[in-house]
Amino acid sequence: MEVIKRTKVVDILKSEAFGSTVNVKGWVRTRRGSKQVSFIALNDGSTIHNVQIVVDVDKWGDDFLKSITTGASLSVNGILSPSQGKGQSVEIQATEIEIYGTADPAVYPLQKKGHSMEFLREIAHLRPRTNTFGAVFRMRHNMAYAIHKFFHDRGFFYFHTPIITASDCEGAGQMFQVTTMNLYDLKKDEKGSIIYDDDFFGKQTSLTVSGQLEGELAATALGQIYTFGPTFRAENSNTPRHLAEFWMIEPEVAFNNITDNMDLAEEFIKYCVRWALENCADDVKFLNDMFDKELIARLEGVLKEPFVRLPYTEGIKILEEAVAKGHKFEFPVYWGVDLASEHERYLVEEHFKRPVILTDYPKEIKAFYMKQNEDGKTVRAMDVLFPKIGEIIGGSEREADYDKLLTRIKELNIPMKDMWWYLDIRRFGSVPHSGFGLGFERLLLFVTGMTNIRDVIPFPRTPNNAEF
Repeated sequence: MEVIKRTKVVDILKSEAFGSTVNVKGWVRTRRGSKQVSFIALNDGSTIHNVQIVVDVDKWGDDFLKSITTGASLSVNGILSPSQGKGQSVEIQATEIEIYGTADPAVYPLQKKGHSMEFLREIAHLRPRTNTFGAVFRMRHNMAYAIHKFFHDRGFFYFHTPIITASDCEGAGQMFQVTTMNLYDLKKDEKGSIIYDDDFFGKQTSLTVSGQLEGELAATALGQIYTFGPTFRAENSNTPRHLAEFWMIEPEVAFNNITDNMDLAEEFIKYCVRWALENCADDVKFLNDMFDKELIARLEGVLKEPFVRLPYTEGIKILEEAVAKGHKFEFPVYWGVDLASEHERYLVEEHFKRPVILTDYPKEIKAFYMKQNEDGKTVRAMDVLFPKIGEIIGGSEREADYDKLLTRIKELNIPMKDMWWYLDIRRFGSVPHSGFGLGFERLLLFVTGMTNIRDVIPFPRTPNNAEF
């Protein structure tokens, strides 16, 4: 086969070099045709669209073409031509075909038919080859790029926080332990507690639930930083919104108060949504047409108006009024409750009909590090609530006062041996500072229109599931 430099399908489809000989490589989506001519839809992952290969059956013969089935991989040389068919501007008249690998239709699971999301999760090693997951994972890349670009363009520094840690940022204790000890022969003291002296780090360590605390250290030195990395929660949550391993983006900014924090969060999330609409148009349109007919309208709707900024206490009043008028919630509504997704979505989708930033939550339902308001009951927290998702961003102004933070740590019985370094930033040149966390997969749920978080990460980690 003549060696011609390969052109990606995404570029071939834009080309107008008709009459030139080109090479494309990829996987067969479908092959159809008649006794005289065969049409191969070839895709190489660079775009949602396929390029059509036109094959003269007499030239190759039926026996050769029988091996070209859905899933087979090919290298094709051919003449680039204007397309005679609908839905494409170019096609390739094949002159040489090399079959790299066949895919027996009797056993290859991705045949040309509809597959359930549940089935595709069982073959997560193959599902990126489907149109749907090709679109999702191209968008995942684009969103990651947009996030780095947003912060870089605004003078933030990308800061790498540890994945193995001895501190529990959220104080919830739902952490995966990291150890090199023999689990069948653990040393214990007279109280029955495990002795970690011989463990790799000489102490109990876990996978991080958040890079925030270390991010605060960096912000009080570099001014404004962001983290973007994997985080882990050992929650036994089998919901469409939870993963045991997911990715988090966490900016921290010295000298920012809660209002600055809300401004940054709104600017950031709108930037990401706009990036998806402008740079992933083909994939967004495919997902809109195939899965969620309101996706594009919902994305555009987020950009149209400022987000509502609503104190928690006022939000509770709105929800209580809804209950009084006969609206049924599964979970009760009262001041002090940690709002459920159904409450958040009511405020966003039915009451305001646009995103809401809920602020000033009761301190009892929020983390120890949030700055307390003067009322002594609430903290300067903020959650950004989105349609279909509920909470997509959570953040706060951080407590900058050493004594107040120390008191709160003691109230919650957080081990001081893990917190000395965190308190030091309140001892040495403490400043007002704020930050927030965005679950990357929650963002992807919103911009792709997918309904299950397991479908926006390549290999989901959930209770009783660590395949691939």
